[in-house]
Amino acid sequence: MTTPGWFSQPYPPLGASAAEGIRNQLGRPELDLMTILVRESAQNSWDAHLEDTGLPVDYRLDLWTVSPAHVGAWRDLLLNDAPAAAYLPLRDSLRRGAVQVLAVSDRGTTGLGGPTRADRASDSDRDFVSFIRNIGEPRDTALGGGTYGFGKGIFYLISKPGVIIVHTRCRSADGSYETRLMGCAMWKSYVVDEDGGKRRYTGRHWWGDTSGDVIEPLTGPEAEGVARRLGLKPFGAAETGTTIVVVDPLLQRDDETLKPVEAADYLADTLAWHLWPKMIETGGGGPAMRFSVSCDGVEHPVPDPRTTPGLKMFVAAYEDMVGPNGLALDCHRPKRHLGRLGLVKRIMPPLVPTLAARMVGVDRLLHHVCLMRPAELVVTYWQGVRPPSENLGYAGTFRADTAMDDVYAQAEPPTHDAWHHQPLEHPDSTFVRTTFTRLAESVDGLLNLGGGVRDGAAKVALGAASSMFSGLVGGAWGIGGATAYAKPGSTTQAVSRRRAKAGDAAAEEEYVPHGAASAGAGVPGVPGDWPEPDEVSATGRRGTPRPRVQYVGEPYYDERKGATVLVQEFRLPVALSQRVRIELAVTLPGAGGRETEPPQGARMPELAGWEDSQGVVSDTPTCVMQGGDGRIWRALVLPAPDTMTEIGVKVEAVQAS
Repeated sequence: MTTPGWFSQPYPPLGASAAEGIRNQLGRPELDLMTILVRESAQNSWDAHLEDTGLPVDYRLDLWTVSPAHVGAWRDLLLNDAPAAAYLPLRDSLRRGAVQVLAVSDRGTTGLGGPTRADRASDSDRDFVSFIRNIGEPRDTALGGGTYGFGKGIFYLISKPGVIIVHTRCRSADGSYETRLMGCAMWKSYVVDEDGGKRRYTGRHWWGDTSGDVIEPLTGPEAEGVARRLGLKPFGAAETGTTIVVVDPLLQRDDETLKPVEAADYLADTLAWHLWPKMIETGGGGPAMRFSVSCDGVEHPVPDPRTTPGLKMFVAAYEDMVGPNGLALDCHRPKRHLGRLGLVKRIMPPLVPTLAARMVGVDRLLHHVCLMRPAELVVTYWQGVRPPSENLGYAGTFRADTAMDDVYAQAEPPTHDAWHHQPLEHPDSTFVRTTFTRLAESVDGLLNLGGGVRDGAAKVALGAASSMFSGLVGGAWGIGGATAYAKPGSTTQAVSRRRAKAGDAAAEEEYVPHGAASAGAGVPGVPGDWPEPDEVSATGRRGTPRPRVQYVGEPYYDERKGATVLVQEFRLPVALSQRVRIELAVTLPGAGGRETEPPQGARMPELAGWEDSQGVVSDTPTCVMQGGDGRIWRALVLPAPDTMTEIGVKVEAVQAS
C-alpha cells in the first residue's frame, strides 16, 4: 500500500505563481472569511450539480474535533515527510492539543473528475486540475455562479496552516466510479540551501502518491483506506461528490474568535442569508439544494427562509418576481432587457438582526433588494432609500436576465459580492449602471415618494396613531394608538377632566354609577384618577366600582404566527369580572378625521385576538376577564396598510346571574 508523502513545488525556469499571490487574489473583502467560505463553496457545489437526476444537491458543513481513535493517523500520515514548520506551519496545528477540522461536503454533484495532471488535454471534464493544480481557469459551466476559480483560495485562507484535504468520488470516462484523495497547501514562498546553492520554492505543496515523476492523488481502495484511517465519511457505491477538509480552521468574525458551537450557529445563519433562493420550493418542485450544519456530531438547524424575520420578505418578493406582479427592468439606450424585479412592502416590527444579517448590511430597518444572476445565488443586498416610517419595511429580489449573465459576471469582484460598472466597457457599463437607476425608480414608486425623501423630512410611524396626528383625529384623544371616545348623548357624568400636554386634544374619563356599562377607556401610560368605591361623585351620590382600562405603555409591533400585529397592553385594575371588546378606526394623513368604515378598496384594521400573560390567545370578538389582579393583557390587532390605527379597549361589567 502506498504511504502518502509531501511534495513542495520549486520555481521552474519559466516561472510560476507564488503562494502569496494566489492567497491574495480575493483582495481585502468586506465579508468575513467564514461568510466567503459559505458563498464560494456553495457556488462551486451548485456549479457541479448533476443535472440529469432531478435531485437536490446535499451540502454540509461539519465542524469536529478529531477523535483519539483517529488523531494518531492524522499525525502519522500528514506529518510524514512534511515541510519544515518554517515553510508550512502544519506541525504546529497537529501537535498542539486537540486537532480541529471543518469539512465542506457536497453530494449529488459530479465530484472532481477528469485528468489528474495539468498537461493532459480534456475535451470536457477538467475539474480536478482546475481545483487542485491550476489557478484562474475560465468557467466551463453555462450560467454557473463562479467565473475564474479564484474563490477556492478561501479554503487556504481559513486554514491556520493553509492546508486542506480533498476527498472526492467521480465517474471515469468508461462510466466506472473512482475515489481520489489528495492534500494541498499554500503558505509562503521561501528559499532553501541545497547542494551548496540556493533554490526558490513557490510555497505550494501537495500531499499524495509521490512514487511517480509527478505527485498524484491516492485513488481507488488506497484512497478509501486512508480516508477511513482519517475518520472521513466514505462514499456510497454509486455516490459522487466532494469533501474538502480544512485543517485547523480559523473561526473568526470581526477579530472575535468564536467557539466551535458559536461558529456552527453563525455558519447556519449565514447559509440562510446567502443561499435562501436555493432553499425554497419553486415551480412546483422541491428546493434545489439541501443544507446541513453540525458541530461534534450535533446538528445546528439552518433557518427556514419562509419563516425567518426579514428573509421571508425576500421570499415573498421572489414569488412576485416570477409571477405576474414581477416588473421588467430595461435599459432604453442602448435598448436591452436587464432582468425582472419583485418588490413587497409591509408594516412590520423592527428587526432584531443576527450577526449574519448585519454582515450583509441588514439592520433593524429592512430596505434592501437582493441581487442575483440566473444561477440564483445571492450576489449582494442593495440598500435602497429608507422608508418614511420605522414600522414600514420593503424587500426586493432582482434576477438578471439569462442573456445578461456574462455582463453581470464580469462586473463582480473575485468574491462575487457586488456589481461594479467601472471596470466594464460601453455598453456593458451602461447596463450595470442603469440597473441601479431602475431599482431606485422602482423603490420610489413602491413608496410613493415622488423622487425620494427630502433631507430633514418627518418620518412618521405608519400603522399606529401618533400624538403627532392628534389634531387630525376629530374629537378623539390618543397617545400611541390608544383612544377614548365619549358617546354622543351619554348620560354618564364626568368626575374629572385631564388635558393632555402640549397641543394634544382634551381627554375625558367617565364614571358610571352602580356598575352600568361604560364606553370609556383609560389613557395609556398615565395613571387614572378614577373614583374609588366609596368616592362621592359630582352629584353627591356614592359610587360603586366601575370597570375601567389602564393602558400599559404605547402600542408596538410584534409577530404572531408569522403575521405582523399591533400590540396594546392593558390592565383591568378593578376587581370585577368584565367583558372587553375592541373599537378600531384608522386615520389617513391629510384626511382630517378618523374612519370607522374602510374607504373604497381599502382595508380596515382587525382584531386578531386577546392574549393573556401566558401567551394564550382567544380570537373571539369579546372576552370575559377578571380584573384586579395586576395581570397584563394584550389586544392583538392586524393593522391596515398605509394608515394610522386607533385602538380603543372598551369594558363593561358582567352582571352576576
